[in-house]
Amino acid sequence: MSLVTIRNVEFLNNPARFSDVYRFRVTFECIAPLQEDLEWKLIYVSCPGQEELDQELDDCLVGPVPVGVNSFEFEGTPPDPSKIPTEDVLGVAALILTGSYKDQEFVRVGYYQNTEYDNEEMKENPPANIIFDRLVRDISTKPRVTRFQIKWDTAATVSAGAATSAAVPSADDLDDGMDQDDPQENGQKPQ
Repeated sequence: MSLVTIRNVEFLNNPARFSDVYRFRVTFECIAPLQEDLEWKLIYVSCPGQEELDQELDDCLVGPVPVGVNSFEFEGTPPDPSKIPTEDVLGVAALILTGSYKDQEFVRVGYYQNTEYDNEEMKENPPANIIFDRLVRDISTKPRVTRFQIKWDTAATVSAGAATSAAVPSADDLDDGMDQDDPQENGQKPQ
């Protein structure tokens, strides 16, 4: 059972210019005290299958984390254009938010990002050399969520209020448009 469940990820500046920072708010629930901070990372994937081209845009530690519903705002730098192959700048890329505890990834939230020019003429007839100042990005509002079982603190006990509270429904019960990977398909044990 996961002690931390993401409730919502809200992008605060979407769509935006390609060179703008990523600004978003993460809301999550923690059902037991944690001994250490949570680590969150934002990763830009321009070319699937070539992991060496992935760019970690930012990371942050959140803690101490109280039991209950928590949220934080996160800013991530835009990707470095010099590290993106020219043929992969326009079109679809992936943006991945990961959550980890004690160096163990427990959740991965992936989004598709479409990058294009900001006017129809340039969309139809792209210039030979990419003009980054004219690019805009739009992040899909339907993420793909993958959860992983990890070893949480052995001394952690689930708060009785969190286990029985009906005020905040489980993310699994919400029809929030978030796709979920089946952990069994990924070789993981179901939660």
